[in-house]
This record gives sequence, C-alpha cells and structure tokens, in this order.
Amino acid sequence: MEITLDIPEELAARLRPVEDQLSRILELGLREFSATARPGFDGIAAVVEILAELPTPEEILALHPSDALQARISTLLEKNRMEGLSPAEEHEWTQYEYLEHVVRMAKAKAAVKLKTA
Repeated sequence: MEITLDIPEELAARLRPVEDQLSRILELGLREFSATARPGFDGIAAVVEILAELPTPEEILALHPSDALQARISTLLEKNRMEGLSPAEEHEWTQYEYLEHVVRMAKAKAAVKLKTA
C-alpha cells in the first residue's frame, strides 16, 4: 500500500536517515498508540520505564504507584466490590497484580542488596 503524508519539515528531517525503516517505525508507533488508549497503561509504562533505568536499591524501595495509577486501582477495587468487573477490567486487574508482583520482587532484592552492602 502506498500512503502520502504531509508532515512538518522537522519531522521529515528526523525521518530521512531511517527512511528504509518507516514501516517498522509506524508499526511500533501504532502499537504504542493503541496501547495507550487502554486505561492504566500509562501507569504501568511509567513503572516499567523506572525499572528499566536500573535504579539504585533506595530508589526501588521508594517506588510507589502514581496518583493516576492508584486512582485506577481504587476504582477497580470499588467496582469489583459493588458490581463486579467486566472481562476487560478483569484483564486489566490481572496486569496490575502481575506488576505488583514484579515491584515486590524488585523491592525484596533491593532490601537484600542494602543489607549486604
């Protein structure tokens, strides 16, 4: 498929060196765009980005959910108590549970590192 786009000159300048990879760039961008439309993704992405920066043990121990992520978790907990979650919300909740597990593991390892240091 051929597509013609009008884009700002500064974006065009950034794309020229990677012209041969435009399909891949669009795929990755579309994937991220689609993911951010789901509730809670921004909060999860923020935690993953922090962990990907290889923080110090102290920074890991200080890690906590953003206000937006905490609000979404509270909303899901309340909805689950009152009426139950939809299948999409159940899936979202499962993602939060896994993220919490990963953060707890990181915090446990950080605590051990601080004790042995």
